[in-house]
Amino acid sequence: MGQKTLAETIKEITSDHLEQHNGLLLGESISAVGWVNNTVPNVKGIVELPMTDVAGAGIAVGAALVGRRPIFVIRFQDFLILNGSPLIFFAAKTKELHGKSAPVFVRAIASDGLGPVHSGVLHSIFMHFPGFRVCSPMTPNEYREIWETYMKNDDPMICSEHRLSYPNTQELSDITVENAHVTLYAISCTRFEAAKAVESLKIDGIRCNLVNILWLKPFDITDRLIQPLKESKLGLVIDPGHEIAGAARSIAYELNFAAECSVKALGLEDRTKCLCPPYKNMAPNAEIICKTVKEMLKKGE
Repeated sequence: MGQKTLAETIKEITSDHLEQHNGLLLGESISAVGWVNNTVPNVKGIVELPMTDVAGAGIAVGAALVGRRPIFVIRFQDFLILNGSPLIFFAAKTKELHGKSAPVFVRAIASDGLGPVHSGVLHSIFMHFPGFRVCSPMTPNEYREIWETYMKNDDPMICSEHRLSYPNTQELSDITVENAHVTLYAISCTRFEAAKAVESLKIDGIRCNLVNILWLKPFDITDRLIQPLKESKLGLVIDPGHEIAGAARSIAYELNFAAECSVKALGLEDRTKCLCPPYKNMAPNAEIICKTVKEMLKKGE
């Protein structure tokens, strides 16, 4: 047998949690449209919720309060807004205010190509509120890591998934080179595109480091993150969400401050995310990343 895909890994972890650890999985249209990209096993412990997005999170948080360690599946990350109230105003606060944790594991699934209300990446919003752990795994081992962290702690977790990651079987290693001109920091699906950009820029004589970001919050400045930047003196954080007030700018600020180097941010433009011309507004691809890097180097930023 070959290596497991990320989708298979999620399915395996979920099956073990539900069958062996008294877990619970809640969500809309779990079985009706393909078991959420074949990431959900057909086992006991699954609750199919009605199409009432404002209620589902409240049920999941209630289950967390009584010790079920629920997985709450949000098929389109845009719907985090509708489900946000119980998560933001209760799950994230109850431990600090009342000493009672609500460790719900939120699978918030992003996409590209599904229109203006089904293609958003909203993890930036939940980085803003105290009480959440926020991550964006793209590989099988990364998912195992974040799941282990969730099970060892009692904080609610926002797991920002992306459908483009589900077929992936490969671990994504950082790239470091001597005398790099720039260090790229990539989040979520832009990690695949950033790797392509590194190869394209190499052809043009531009040397790039590439650092993969898994944990958005807490965002700990480690040697792995900061050392490549200290050597290149120039950085670019890339995120599939909107750039203004987003994860890319927040992390760029922290890196800029820690390394005392110039670090820029790259994300969606400040307009509606749509995929139809002339309104196309997609996550930064390799071409856009290359163009941005060349402009930065030209300006000497």
